[in-house]
Amino acid sequence: MYHAPHSSTRPADRPSIVIVGAGFGGLAAARALKQANAQLTLIDRRNYHLFQPLLYQVATAALSPADIAWPVRALLSRQKNVRVAMGRVTGVDSVLRHVQLDDGRHIPYDYLVLATGARHAYFGRDDWSAHAPGLKKIDDATEIRRRVLTAFERAEQAECEELRAALMTFVVVGAGPTGVEMAGAIAELARRTLASDFRSIDPRKTRVLLVEAGGRVLPSFNERLSTKARGALERLGVEVRLGKPLTDCGDGFVAIGEERLAARTVIWAAGVMASPAAKWLGVEADRAGRIMVAPDLSVAGLSGVYAVGDTVIVTGADGRPVPGVAPAAKQMGRHVGRLIARRISGRGHTDEPFRYRDAGSMATIGRGAAVAEIHGLRLAGYPAWLLWAVAHVYFLIGARSRLAVAANWLWNYFTFERGARLITGSAKPMRLVSGAKEQVESEKITPR
Repeated sequence: MYHAPHSSTRPADRPSIVIVGAGFGGLAAARALKQANAQLTLIDRRNYHLFQPLLYQVATAALSPADIAWPVRALLSRQKNVRVAMGRVTGVDSVLRHVQLDDGRHIPYDYLVLATGARHAYFGRDDWSAHAPGLKKIDDATEIRRRVLTAFERAEQAECEELRAALMTFVVVGAGPTGVEMAGAIAELARRTLASDFRSIDPRKTRVLLVEAGGRVLPSFNERLSTKARGALERLGVEVRLGKPLTDCGDGFVAIGEERLAARTVIWAAGVMASPAAKWLGVEADRAGRIMVAPDLSVAGLSGVYAVGDTVIVTGADGRPVPGVAPAAKQMGRHVGRLIARRISGRGHTDEPFRYRDAGSMATIGRGAAVAEIHGLRLAGYPAWLLWAVAHVYFLIGARSRLAVAANWLWNYFTFERGARLITGSAKPMRLVSGAKEQVESEKITPR
């Protein structure tokens, strides 16, 4: 692993470019600088690049983590001007021009690209995070998978009907694409994949609630497609609760408006907050913590500093904010990478504004059901689902991943089986019966 010097010295022969974050934006920026006469350092606290759009399928046992994540070093192994540094960035000194890591290293830069992504936002109720995990990384997905599958195992062993009902109640908060996809996937997992796996419970009686404070699901989509998505969810058995926000969340319960429900598994998909990159730089940010960048994605007042992806807020040609989606982050990363490459070589304009090319929006609800908007074309049902599947397989990195995911989906489609139903990690012991008799679940549960 590359260990940068603790001083702020930098190579004298060629400029030093530091990219923070190995997500879609950071990786695109690094690749756009492949031919640049510069020394690149790509920093990330994890050693892998994650295809986040399919993370919910790991959380619901359709795919394994290895299907949607790849080692960063392997992805950039043929790009000789890149060094990968695994570490957590804690700050940026824009005067001395170096990035600070939590282990005391200082990595100097001439150009800095911040592609640090976003984290979960609980609207001032961070205490909910322990009871309602979000979905942003592999650890989140495997934790949600553990909670979902463990809930069925515990329900199978429970003798108290109230506890059994609570264990088989799943609440997804937020009806954007992630929430809709999670709710539909959990409903399919319960009603189809697990339907015949248990003896004491009937997974088809599982209750899945999708809670949204707004007036419709998928609010960023056309209203007609939003209505179709809600209908598809309800056909899967999902209870859609609109117009009432989550008002409380604790150990084994949620409150929706004035209604209190017993639910042992809650999943958060309601909001995001940008990384602390704006605080590192001491620059202006919006309420979600996103950096207010110039049209070319540079940070005002800081020479050679750029930010991309969920880290920033930037307006498109239509006057609307560019959405926080993977295609936008990749386009931003490529734009900044090419801009820096031109500046290093001394050719072309270096302040060209970023122009977002909307590739469309898609969300899947379940087997054979999805909605899609692409350049004015609006699709729903099986055609949209087929387009969604082809697009997601295409954008995966590497032939092995494309083949693995396509094979898994075909198998799941024809058999309703999900091969990644593994419970990993430790589960908190729970009393499964009431009264004098006590029965405590083992911390390690072996899946059937």
